[in-house]
Amino acid sequence: MDDFNKNLGKKLKKLRKKKNYSLSKLEELTTVSKSMLGQIERGKSSPTVKTLWKISKGLNVSFSTFVNESNNNVSVVSNKNTHPIIEKKSKYKVYPLFPYENKKKFEIYFIEIAANYSHQAEAHYDETEEYLLVNKGRISIKIANKKYDLKKDEAINFSGDRPHTYENNSNKKASAYIIIYYA
Repeated sequence: MDDFNKNLGKKLKKLRKKKNYSLSKLEELTTVSKSMLGQIERGKSSPTVKTLWKISKGLNVSFSTFVNESNNNVSVVSNKNTHPIIEKKSKYKVYPLFPYENKKKFEIYFIEIAANYSHQAEAHYDETEEYLLVNKGRISIKIANKKYDLKKDEAINFSGDRPHTYENNSNKKASAYIIIYYA
């Protein structure tokens, strides 16, 4: 596996050990199997977006904790140079652009959704706010059984502490930026 998976695995193992959790305890907190957690820790498996969300919630850390953080005063990033976290054979990709930092309380992602695909997102922490800004195509969001249709250059803000679904019902790839703010 590549360096990204190895670094992610090292961070997971370090966080688990810091909290004094066994793989069994982490399995209980995340509903991710011990064998999968072990494979991720060894850098032998690349977790899906959904799996990484479950792990971050179980460890009570942000999703972007597993991405290398920059300590520079100026950061220039591009999704072309960022390793995406992939779901369902590249149908949903998350590019962590700016990871969470305690002093900033937010993280920024770029997402790509394949044509005719929907992604069920896990609920985030209580009082989390999510902002989605459509960059290309059309994206529908289902929140509490209500659907919001957005097109390029439109944005939405909502409470991220409940499950929500991103949908691309078109025949072309859609993309957006997501900002997640932790109160």
